[in-house]
Amino acid sequence: MSFFSEALWVLLLGSLLGLELIGKVPPTLHTPLMSGANAISGITMLAALTLIIQSGDKLPLLIIGSISLGFALFNVIGGFLVTDRMLAMFSRKKTRK
Repeated sequence: MSFFSEALWVLLLGSLLGLELIGKVPPTLHTPLMSGANAISGITMLAALTLIIQSGDKLPLLIIGSISLGFALFNVIGGFLVTDRMLAMFSRKKTRK
């Protein structure tokens, strides 16, 4: 079995496991789960930056690092926006005088 097919199986099984786990999360735990996902994406951002810095003149590593940095950054910003919007739903609205 080649490395590519093994990596594809890991991706497939991880995706199915993640879908199964996320589907069973109650709505009250969604905000803490988003915060945890943001922390993981922050670690992914650091790893992508490290890959970009250490890629040197290797173009494939630079491209992979840039793509992963973009996806992780998109996830962090989107997660913070969604979490902020969800927390705003629970705050008291200002009353007019």
